[in-house]
Amino acid sequence: MIKTINPYNGKILGKYRELKEEEILEKLIKGEACYKSWKKVTIKERAQFFLRLKTHLQTNKKELAELMGREMGKPVTQGIAEIEKCAWLCEYYAHHADKFLRSEEIETDAGKSLIAYEPLGVIMAVMPWNFPFWQVFRFAVPTLMAGNTAVLKHASNVMGCATAIEKMFKDCGFPDGAFQNLVIGSEKVAFVLQQKEVKAVSLTGSERAGKAVAEVAGREIKSSLLELGGSNAFIVLEDADLKKAVEVAVNARYQNTGQSCIAAKRLLLQKGVAQEFLNAYIKRVKELKSGDPLEEDTYIGVMARKDLAETLEDQMKRSLNAGAELLLGGERDDAYFEPTVLKVTNTAIPVMQEETFGPLIAAYVFDTLDEAIDVSNSTAFGLGVSVFTGDPDRIVARSDAFEEGALFINELVKSDPRLPFGGVKSSGYGRELGRAGIRAFVNVKTIYVNY
Repeated sequence: MIKTINPYNGKILGKYRELKEEEILEKLIKGEACYKSWKKVTIKERAQFFLRLKTHLQTNKKELAELMGREMGKPVTQGIAEIEKCAWLCEYYAHHADKFLRSEEIETDAGKSLIAYEPLGVIMAVMPWNFPFWQVFRFAVPTLMAGNTAVLKHASNVMGCATAIEKMFKDCGFPDGAFQNLVIGSEKVAFVLQQKEVKAVSLTGSERAGKAVAEVAGREIKSSLLELGGSNAFIVLEDADLKKAVEVAVNARYQNTGQSCIAAKRLLLQKGVAQEFLNAYIKRVKELKSGDPLEEDTYIGVMARKDLAETLEDQMKRSLNAGAELLLGGERDDAYFEPTVLKVTNTAIPVMQEETFGPLIAAYVFDTLDEAIDVSNSTAFGLGVSVFTGDPDRIVARSDAFEEGALFINELVKSDPRLPFGGVKSSGYGRELGRAGIRAFVNVKTIYVNY
């Protein structure tokens, strides 16, 4: 049985029986049968399903946000924002998918040459708990709009969210088998991916999980898209608007209780403004309200599981032993970890090299922009970076120096339905969202005609 437990009060929320292999196969066969009819539905007709889904999300956003709050501790106001973003995603692809997937004519020696974008079949998703709706929708909406069908292996601690998502697709009239939730643990992922009905896989999660799934996909010669961890730098230059930078930096680190791959995890401050920035930053962090995720004024909830808080505590302690200075916080109570700020002078210590998945940030003071870029690039990750400056064009001109999937200037790193999202290095490969996202799981077919 898979159990879901409320991390705020420790109460068991639900128990879910894992599927047997024969039950998994039945679902995959159903998904393939649905694909054969779903791919024949016009894109404009598919769009109507997603517009209904958008309305359903908007109508039920508070209930769905509270479900996230109970299962993984997300503050309810942030959960509502997550559901609203899912609704935006549905609307975006409903209005743009036809353009993104339209066949393109290319001039060659042939009488006519075309590039067509055709669906592949059943696509598997392995999704994490930190954004239990957004991560799934980010995968599912463009994947189904392209004519594929989907099966989901969600994180075990948000199985209630997974069940709710499957029901939502059914309630909005999607054909039986278009989107199916697989109640399975991680040990059955390889079995699913090895089945002939499954044509590709998308995983958002840890580097270890990504390597395991990519290995199976490689052996099976199936496409994989990996969105893995990050250790994003938040760089503040001396010519930055400090008031704005402080507000954005607090949100960039502590929203979702710091449990985000694209959160700002390393605060890089130019020497001339470092102390002024830190004073204002710490003052603002102290004002964040911790408490029950279901209370509307809560900004910092609990972490999704006790063991995750323990992992963050271990990273902090190892960093303190390596010379880091504790400026704020540092205490843990079960799954709650208070907002914490460390100051470091050594970029090799754990909090500067490992991904810290929780409400802890490390501050480092640098002299020059070149030094900041070197420090930013010094980890194995390459998901995104924020730079705050009064001269944005200067950073745009140096954009190729940042080894990242995204560079945000005077803004926190965030995903946007209109723009491709993904990383480099150990942060993964492939792109979600935008035009690239809907083409992630299609057959890019060459059609060459001589008359």
